[in-house]
Amino acid sequence: MSEKAEKKKTASEEAEEVKEILSAVSTEVPALIKSIIGAVFSEEAGKNMGRAAASFYKELKDSGMPDDVAVKMTENYIGVFTSLGDVLKNMGKRKGGVIISGGKGKEIGEEIEKRIKEKLAERRREDAEEEEE
Repeated sequence: MSEKAEKKKTASEEAEEVKEILSAVSTEVPALIKSIIGAVFSEEAGKNMGRAAASFYKELKDSGMPDDVAVKMTENYIGVFTSLGDVLKNMGKRKGGVIISGGKGKEIGEEIEKRIKEKLAERRREDAEEEEE
């Protein structure tokens, strides 16, 4: 079989390849998110966050920051970690791992599907043109 013939893939083979890639992503991404959540919410992570917050507060106070400002800044500092943890936790609960907010998820999914179909059609046309040559 020639190299050119080996390189050609039918549209169904390409669609199957895309399907396999998306399947792998849909199983791997949630597992990755789950492991990140485990790391963020573990006992060790809690201890480290407490130490980091205490150190942050101490540095603010040592630099002459008023107590009320240092407390507020430390609360905001901790808030960043908890907000990130909430985002990760919510992502892990959703099928497929990632949901695009604002009601745009369906539209984006449809656009991705459209572009994949267009790309496959373009490749089929190119393959047909090569066969004619």
